[in-house]
Order: sequence, then structure tokens, then C-alpha cells
Amino acid sequence: MATLDVFNMKREKVGSIDLSDEVFATEVKEHLFYEVVKAQLASRRQGTQAGKERSAVSGSTKKLYKQKGTGRARHGSIRAPIYVGGGRAHPTRPRDWSYRPPRQVRSGALRSALSMFNKEGRLLVVDRFELAEIKTKGLLAALGALKVTTPREGTKSAKALVVDVTANENLKLSIRNSVDHQFLPPEGVNVYDLLRHDTLVLSRDAAKMLEQRCLRSTPSAVETPSAAATPVAKKAKSTKSAKSTSEGAK
Repeated sequence: MATLDVFNMKREKVGSIDLSDEVFATEVKEHLFYEVVKAQLASRRQGTQAGKERSAVSGSTKKLYKQKGTGRARHGSIRAPIYVGGGRAHPTRPRDWSYRPPRQVRSGALRSALSMFNKEGRLLVVDRFELAEIKTKGLLAALGALKVTTPREGTKSAKALVVDVTANENLKLSIRNSVDHQFLPPEGVNVYDLLRHDTLVLSRDAAKMLEQRCLRSTPSAVETPSAAATPVAKKAKSTKSAKSTSEGAK
């Protein structure tokens, strides 16, 4: 188990929490970050681009001039792509760019990102993230007391991703006006938002919920047929074969 220190809002240690090594201390597979982030950004594309072909543009449907006898090239419509103002040949069409990587790839990337934050000392667990009122100024002061608004050595930014339960309305409404910081519930944590922040702040409850979410999608959590079901299947098969043999004898 990975043991992390738990702090209060003044960054004073008040205890510790044990979290699964499969989630917060696993091997960091950075190549999975590329696969998942590429899929996330592709899914955000609107895909509403569209061009007009010759049947969609406005213009006369009359044949410009007769087919033969003029010495000119044959034309049937002023809306042809060769004319200015005509339709486009093979125009772009609206399309859906979204796709989903395999479930194990998505889960592995999320667990790798959480483990990377833990190994690099960018993961902070607080007991409770409590704010007296809905104020962005109060939120920034609380994050400053937790020392997550100071840029780390070698970096210029200090962006924090705060994860807590959805019921924390004061936190959710106070942080939405902040440029550098973001709030997400445990079920909304994703690889893209993790990688574009410098520090991850988890409440104790959110850390447990995030752990359960990641463990549900690990290979060990997939249900397998129990060993007790095998004799039953064999017995049913033998009964069926005996029945067919008796019917054949009749």
C-alpha cells in the first residue's frame, strides 16, 4: 500500500492514508499518455466543416450554350467546379472525429498519471477542503496556504487541479472563476486535465473514490468464471449425452 500524508488547510500534517499501489505507485507508462490525450483532443473536435458541391450552390440550371457547333468546350452548368462561384469538387463533409482507446489503455494511462504525480511529489491529500463562503479570493488564499500556488523549481507555472466530492458547492463555485486552477469530481478526473496541471490536490474522500474507480477497471477486477461452475457444466453435458444415447437406442 502507498502511504501518503494527510494535511489540513494550513498544510499541517494531521494523519496519513493508505492507497493502493496499483493506482498510486504503479509503473509509469508514458506512451499511454499520448494515446489517451490524442483521443480526448480528437473527441473535442466539432467536425462541422462542410463545403458545397455543384448541386448545393445557387445558380442557373440552364445549359450555357449548345453542345456542338460553337468550337468551345462542352459545358452543361454554370455551377460546375471549373467556374468562379461554382460548387467545389469533393468538398469536406461533417464527420465525427471521436474514438475511444481500449478500456485497459484508458485505465492504465490514468493510473500512470496518478502514480507520476505521487512519485514526483506533486500530489497533496487534504483532510477536508472547506471554504467558509463562495469567494475566489478565499480559495486562492487557501491554495496559497497549501503552497500549491508557488511555481516549482524549473517551472514558471503553478496550476492546481483540485478534486473533491460534487457536494462541495463552495469549492466548485469559488474555483470556476480562477484562470490557473480547476475543480473536478473524482468521476471526472482524466489524463488530459491531469497533465496540464502542476499539482494535484485530493481530499481524503476523493482519494478513496478515485482509488475505487481505478481498481474497478484493472484486469484483476474483471470477473472470471468460478471453479465451482465447471463440475456443473460437465454434469449437464454428461446428462445431455446420456439422454441422446438412450433416445438413439429406442
